[in-house]
Amino acid sequence: MLITHDTECALGVLVELLNTAPEVAGAEQLTDTAALEAFVVRCDVSDVDSIGAADVPAVQRLRGELREIFTAPSTEAAAGLVNALVAAVNATPRLTDHDGHGWHMHYFAPHAALADHLAAELGMALGLILMAGERDRLRRCEAPDCARVFVDLSRNRSRRYCDSRTCGNRMHVAAYRARQRSAGGTVPAPSDWPAAEETADLAVGA
Repeated sequence: MLITHDTECALGVLVELLNTAPEVAGAEQLTDTAALEAFVVRCDVSDVDSIGAADVPAVQRLRGELREIFTAPSTEAAAGLVNALVAAVNATPRLTDHDGHGWHMHYFAPHAALADHLAAELGMALGLILMAGERDRLRRCEAPDCARVFVDLSRNRSRRYCDSRTCGNRMHVAAYRARQRSAGGTVPAPSDWPAAEETADLAVGA
């Protein structure tokens, strides 16, 4: 699947936004304008005008709408939600070559409010994923105690865990220890877990 630089960046922003929700992070991460401004800077969201208090609940609502698309039960359901989202914000496709990125497409109207800006860009990125028949790349981390999401852009669609190495390492170590127990081997003590973790990563090709 060929994904352009701007689409990949938009998908990265999408994942970061979805993972700020309280049901994912344990507490709301976009609590005020300062947190929202920090998110914009961290995700390198371009062409953003000033951010005000009204932008906080607007982006929080958008986050819920995007999560509905991300977790929709079918491509048809997701497509309907994408169409409604981008239509509501009057998506305005235009070519731009700002900041040395070469020519690429922006979908938000000039000077759009942040929520509308994100809705257009992230909605279209999701639309491109659906159009390519790649909806199964929109995934939730398989660690049982993690609600984070990610987009699997690996060639062989092999990713199972979120961007945090913590989840993958924990699950690899748990699988390694289970194999040791079933084989009658010695289960590493907690102080030896780093070494066991490294061994487990090698064993599963992580």
